[in-house]
Amino acid sequence: MDLGIKGRRALVCASSKGLGRGCAEALAEAGVDLVLNARGAEALETTAEAIRAAHGVSVTAVAADITSEDGRAAVLAKAGDLDILVNNAGGPPPGLWSDWGREDFIAALDANMLTPIALMTALMPKMIDRGWGRVVNITSQSVKAPIPQLGLSNAARTGLTGYVAGTARQVAPFGVIVNNLLPGIHATDRADALDGGVSQKEGISINQARANRAATIPARRYGTAEEFGAMCAFLCSERAGFIVGQNILLDGGGTNATI
Repeated sequence: MDLGIKGRRALVCASSKGLGRGCAEALAEAGVDLVLNARGAEALETTAEAIRAAHGVSVTAVAADITSEDGRAAVLAKAGDLDILVNNAGGPPPGLWSDWGREDFIAALDANMLTPIALMTALMPKMIDRGWGRVVNITSQSVKAPIPQLGLSNAARTGLTGYVAGTARQVAPFGVIVNNLLPGIHATDRADALDGGVSQKEGISINQARANRAATIPARRYGTAEEFGAMCAFLCSERAGFIVGQNILLDGGGTNATI
């Protein structure tokens, strides 16, 4: 399917690996020029070079902490005019409700709610002026069904979801389409970290921890960055102009809900 976005320009955050890289790869395959961001310069440039070689698109790599004001300013200064924004940031650590104080919540909100909002605020006015734009926020299945040990993530990402619900409907008349992608467990470094924690806590191997988690998913496997990226690229395409303010689960059926 021709997604109709060849020659568009996208910023993909946290895109040196994992789900962010999956999104970047899929957009590049559709002919989109990219601005990639992550904190680690070496991994980021490796990814950028691989995408240039594979897809022949322009790729600008900006190593910066997107959750800081200075980092966002550096990325936006190099990005230029953008048609597509993919918001993404690593989730806060798991834990127990009684372990978290104000600073923990502020850090989670900065990374997983306020940073995406700041980037939308900076970029959507020009999208509105041009009459076309796409925003995809990578959140979590936890906004549909909270994960007990991920209280910080539950809180911050649900706040972003509420913001998007109203904002998406305000900007849609101007051709700017905003949606959220809600991943369940995917084969990424984040999954490795979570499975490693279970492995240590329960005294089992990490392979056993993975197998136990996969057995709870109706698809009986973890998702892949490639299939996640394909959905992201579709939501960024011309074909998605009537999908507004939605929360789309990619979780292998793991969220047990009717709606």
